[in-house]
Amino acid sequence: MEKVIKYRIFKTKWGYFGLAGAENALLRTRLPAPDPEKVKFRLLKDLRVAEYDKMLFNTFVEQITAYFDGSYVDFDRDIPIVLDGLSQFAKRVLTACRDIRFGRTISYGRLARKVGKPTAARAVGRVMANNPLPLIIPCHRVTCANGKIGGFSAAGGIKLKQRMIKLDSNGPQTKPRTPTRKPTTKQREKLTAKTLSLMVYHTNDFAFLLFLK
Repeated sequence: MEKVIKYRIFKTKWGYFGLAGAENALLRTRLPAPDPEKVKFRLLKDLRVAEYDKMLFNTFVEQITAYFDGSYVDFDRDIPIVLDGLSQFAKRVLTACRDIRFGRTISYGRLARKVGKPTAARAVGRVMANNPLPLIIPCHRVTCANGKIGGFSAAGGIKLKQRMIKLDSNGPQTKPRTPTRKPTTKQREKLTAKTLSLMVYHTNDFAFLLFLK
């Protein structure tokens, strides 16, 4: 039985972003553009029939929206990605690229060395040009060793790449949100004991003051 491909187009501060996936795995993303229909066309090109799902990958949608708002975002790596149909070399390059952190860049040559192919900088560039998951696999953070920005095949071209690198390098305008955790039973017991001791302490102080009066 074939997996059902689903997709979602949603609005960000930079335009409409597209993503597609099958079951719980992400297949493809498309960077923001003003026209949602063009984003949809590029997203679904060469894919078999896909269903629209307005609830698809809510976690990623929240993170992507926050990213283009200027927030620091460490994209969720718990959601699997699909790199079917790619060579083993391409898969290693894209997996290594996914680990490039917010605000960092790396040269094509250095990325080639990270996957054990020190002379394959040009081949790495070709893999970046065909990256099926831009932003989630941040190919915009891969640049030339001579300081030049390098190419960018996504809609928006080099100007979009420059803008994204600038967004990264400006640093987070909003601190990363960390999930609140409920205290453990031991922590609650300690807090309760501490609160009671403080109550007793302040009550005794109050009684002592009354006695002095």
